Amino acid sequence: MITEKDLQEAIAECQGERNPNSRTCLKLASYYIIKDHLFNKQELPTPNYSYSNGPTTITYDGDSEFLQVLKSKNIDDILPILDELMTTLNVINPRLYEGVMTKLLY
Repeated sequence: MITEKDLQEAIAECQGERNPNSRTCLKLASYYIIKDHLFNKQELPTPNYSYSNGPTTITYDGDSEFLQVLKSKNIDDILPILDELMTTLNVINPRLYEGVMTKLLY
């Protein structure tokens, strides 16, 4: 398991490079994302607004295990989980993340 100390050392190493390049910047950004995700104890403020009048349920039909689980869930319960998954995916596999984002945008 990666520790906060390991991440701090990796961050310091990237920041100490004499001739940083784009690869260095990507590594540094990844280290900060992982550090914030795993070790940031701050609670983010929750907004006091809503875009809908009430909970929305998923009505998309499909046979996959994923869709079967979602059928009975509220969208407000699902989105934080999917957001965490996408953040992790962006760190682990940015190319796949971009592919998913492209499909969602178009």
